Amino acid sequence: MKNILIGIKDFLKEVRLELKRVNWPNKKETINYTLIVIGTLTVVAMYLGAIDFLFSRGLNKLIQ
Repeated sequence: MKNILIGIKDFLKEVRLELKRVNWPNKKETINYTLIVIGTLTVVAMYLGAIDFLFSRGLNKLIQ
């Protein structure tokens, strides 16, 4: 049990050291990246919605 606790303690120390090395984005970069993600998701959603619409129209024409 003692070895497990020592291992967890060492792991958390290493995590803390790694987090200090991370190059965190500033507020402007975060906003820009967020807008890029939202824009990309919007375009992909519109594309998939159009494909779904066309396939469902085509399938309905085949069925009727």
